[in-house]
Amino acid sequence: MGDILITDDERDIRELISDILKDEGFTTRLAGNSEQCMAEIAKEHPALMILDIWLKDSKMDGIDILKTVKRDHPDIPVVIISGHGNIEIAVAAIKQGAYDFIEKPFNIDQLMVVIRRAMETSRLRRENIELKRGETFTAEMLGESAAFRALRAQLDKVTKSNGRVMLTGTPGSGKEIAARYIHANSNRAGGPFVTVSSASIEPDRMEEVLFGRESAEKGVEKGLLEQANGGVIYFDEVADMPLGTQSKILRVLVDQQFQRVGGTDKVNVDLRVISSTNKDLQEAISEGQFRQELYHRLNVVPIAVPALEERREDIPLLAEHFIAQLNRTQGLPLRRLADDARALLQTMLWPGNVRQLKNVVERVLILGESSGDIAARELPSAEDASNEEGRVVLSGGLATLPLREARELFEREYLLTQINRFGGNISRTASFVGMERSALHRKLKSLGVVTSSKSGGRIAYVDEE
Repeated sequence: MGDILITDDERDIRELISDILKDEGFTTRLAGNSEQCMAEIAKEHPALMILDIWLKDSKMDGIDILKTVKRDHPDIPVVIISGHGNIEIAVAAIKQGAYDFIEKPFNIDQLMVVIRRAMETSRLRRENIELKRGETFTAEMLGESAAFRALRAQLDKVTKSNGRVMLTGTPGSGKEIAARYIHANSNRAGGPFVTVSSASIEPDRMEEVLFGRESAEKGVEKGLLEQANGGVIYFDEVADMPLGTQSKILRVLVDQQFQRVGGTDKVNVDLRVISSTNKDLQEAISEGQFRQELYHRLNVVPIAVPALEERREDIPLLAEHFIAQLNRTQGLPLRRLADDARALLQTMLWPGNVRQLKNVVERVLILGESSGDIAARELPSAEDASNEEGRVVLSGGLATLPLREARELFEREYLLTQINRFGGNISRTASFVGMERSALHRKLKSLGVVTSSKSGGRIAYVDEE
């Protein structure tokens, strides 16, 4: 059921408690002083500790042991017992992280209730941590486009190393998904994945959140760096981190240790660091908003995460994934995408990237029909179209141009959209628009439209030269 370490300087007491616990199905280990106690902990971490406050012939008393255990092994629940107990000692023990305090002579039934509750609380905490760790495996990397395949190939190269990675890309492009993919496929997959939301933490609280705090009132409070020990710390939008904190993070990267706010002891950590940003860090450095030394420490392996417009081929696949996910998690209708909806999704503008696509899909499932295929008319961009079948509402700028200029502008934008929709594949574009491939090439040349490689795929754009 669980391994319990009993530390008490009175042999009769520790053996009595041990016999009771063995009768209840627990395994026990015994220690008569602080040295034996710490040696047993070093040998193997117990599931729970029963600890006497007053220990004769020991270098440390129970409170000292409690502080050490809660600093180095905070997940071990500790029940304090003492024959000299008073309210001040009980309060001190609880503040230092003890689960509960029992005064000698104790009631056996009371002791068993406390132990079972402590074990259950510890079990639930471990399960909660494992569930949070499991989230890293639900971060699916989905795509078939050339840009996506190039991204995944880069990510696969860095999963087996311990190198620091800097992910760049526009908001909503999936930088955190990429970071979780690295973690889930690395040798640290069993460790925690802890996110530091640099933009959402108040600057005056950043150090406390990262490094933790020690105080007489609350004892030891672990920060995010300590929580990430043995796993990955992910600095989301690292450019928003306060300058003062940047210098301290730089020191952590060099030394792999730090001090909690209000504390004096050094805390050692084993971390892999992944960062992300949607800003130009070189520009931030030149403006004095980001430390150059920290940039070089974090930017060991730079990886660009492509925007959704650079991987339009993947939009239907992603949309269908979100439909299935929202059906599973929220009970929303499980609907298919009609062909016209698939085409429209691939031609829409997505400044919010994958995040915006998911929001659009959720909106359609909530406000749309409860069954049947999702049609183009249900998508938000269709709201600007005329209700009359076969009509298109012109933009103000297009409506003011002469026919020839308007037609040229329309053809250019239309073909740009279609080429990018098909990932730069001219053959597929020609087939869809109903032109011979050679004719399409001539038309593109006359319109000044060219294609080039970007993010592993081909992107069409207007040659301004």
